[in-house]
Amino acid sequence: MQPCSRGLRRAAADAKSTAMTEHDKIALITGASRGLGAALAETLAARGWHILAVARTTGALEELDDRIRKAGGSATLAPMDVGQPEAMVQMARAVMERWGGLDLWAHTAIHAAPLSPAGHIDAKDFQKSVDLNIVATRGLINLIEPLLRARKGTALFFDDKRAGQKFFGSYGATKAGQIALAQSWRAENASLGPRVVIAEPAPMPTAVRARFFPGEDRAKLTPCQTEAERILAEIL
Repeated sequence: MQPCSRGLRRAAADAKSTAMTEHDKIALITGASRGLGAALAETLAARGWHILAVARTTGALEELDDRIRKAGGSATLAPMDVGQPEAMVQMARAVMERWGGLDLWAHTAIHAAPLSPAGHIDAKDFQKSVDLNIVATRGLINLIEPLLRARKGTALFFDDKRAGQKFFGSYGATKAGQIALAQSWRAENASLGPRVVIAEPAPMPTAVRARFFPGEDRAKLTPCQTEAERILAEIL
């Protein structure tokens, strides 16, 4: 994880030379490489925000960066696994040192376990769902709360109401757990902040949905960019 942290610090230094000022708004997108996360990153960058894009897939992050820069925006890439606590501690420290906090955290990282009858859920898949969707989210909240408070920022989560549906045992239970955690955080910080928003995106043609609903007519789904613009218009 240390090479990633050094890369984050180098990228942050580089970003300083690309017309960033201390007044720019900073958005952390966890799960930024594809789908709604990438769409949020591009939409915010087009509005002048500096994007800190976190995801495991370096190639997809670099493609995102190319699109952002081509449109005149700026981004710092952090090829990290949000499920690795040491890496997230290093990231949070680097963010505080470089920018003094965050204006927005959008959490789109998710583990979507294969659909399965409850009696046949694979133990490793279930544990991975718990670790990423709940345990990692708890750790991120702990680390990011002071960063958001420092700049009176907003945390953004995304609900997907699959709990209790057939074959969605792993994903539905752990996604519901994640949202319950976010709801508690929102209630606890109604006065002090940070502001916590839970959005409900329309069905989108993401890779996760394609695994859940193979053969679906994706032309009938709402483009990720459209949903990103709608959600941001409602909260910013």
